[in-house]
Amino acid sequence: MRAANILNLGIKELRSLLRDPMMLFLIVYIFSFAIYVAATAMPETLHKAPIAVVDEDRSQLSARLIDAFYPPHFVQPNLISQREMDARMDAGLDTFALTIPPGFQRDVLAGRSPVIQLNVDATRMSQAFTGSGYIQSIVDSELRTFLQGYRSNPTPAVDLALRARFNPQMNKSWFGGVAELINNVTILSIILTGAALIREREHGTVEHLLVMPVTPFEIMAGKVWAMALVVLVASACSLLIVVQRMLKVPIEGSIALFMLGTALHLFAATSLGIYLGTLARSMPQFGLLIMLVMLPLEVLSGSTTPRESMPAFVQYVMLAAPNTHYVMLAQAILFRGAGIAVVWPQFAALGLIGACLFVLSLARFRKTITTMV
Repeated sequence: MRAANILNLGIKELRSLLRDPMMLFLIVYIFSFAIYVAATAMPETLHKAPIAVVDEDRSQLSARLIDAFYPPHFVQPNLISQREMDARMDAGLDTFALTIPPGFQRDVLAGRSPVIQLNVDATRMSQAFTGSGYIQSIVDSELRTFLQGYRSNPTPAVDLALRARFNPQMNKSWFGGVAELINNVTILSIILTGAALIREREHGTVEHLLVMPVTPFEIMAGKVWAMALVVLVASACSLLIVVQRMLKVPIEGSIALFMLGTALHLFAATSLGIYLGTLARSMPQFGLLIMLVMLPLEVLSGSTTPRESMPAFVQYVMLAAPNTHYVMLAQAILFRGAGIAVVWPQFAALGLIGACLFVLSLARFRKTITTMV
């Protein structure tokens, strides 16, 4: 009878969800259009950066350097004078201003190692940091190519051979689409379960459940499996249709293993949603609570910023969050083709965290029902 009650209560949740057009629209939007837009609209680290050049040499080498800056990383360079440089950077017209000194080509051929000045508008932080490295690499490459016609051995003894693994084209949409899918699984699972509980309270149907021969465990378990099933099906469709077919993202690992990890993560996330739903008294309060909880979870989980770049204290604290382990296993499976022998620690951690959250949420749910009686 207990299993039958859990099944019937879950079916009741699914029917209630089908009668909520706004929530259905949210599910479709967050696993289709939102993922596609997040992947295709993710800004490049360096895209059409404005650059100006003060060419005081007017030589073949300086012209070669100027021609090396072209779209899509840079706009066509503006040739300006030394007096114009500060005014243009103060007005925000240029992110980079390259000054080529007089006699530059002569000094290079003589082996004197002349200095080129690069002025950077560091208020445009992402472009400034990445663009400085690009410009250094471009200048070095052009100098080596230019000197090949004048020296017998202009190239260094050691060269760097770059091999980009897991994303050989360094396509931003490959990372953006999967990262958005991972984040949306966590967001929607928490929202659906918490909203389902608050909807029961606002519509007064919790009192109807209390007079039925069901226990708080059965009520909570019915909500957990029903909402988890909805998110699991939606995420699988999104991975197969939006990520693989529309965005053309190659999936390296086993989709079945990823879905198993997603189901385990949903057990923990939906339990957390129930707990947050017992804390909030209305849907607006629940929305504010979601923002306070989800922002740290997403930013510090490692989905957008590597955990290794965070302070050690934050890394240890975030090990208690289920989506931290979910991000680790999802990236390992989908990007690097990892098997169960690699990701089993994350599976074990999700099972332990999910059990703890379920027990904590059940205790809070029982207390909430007791106060209502």
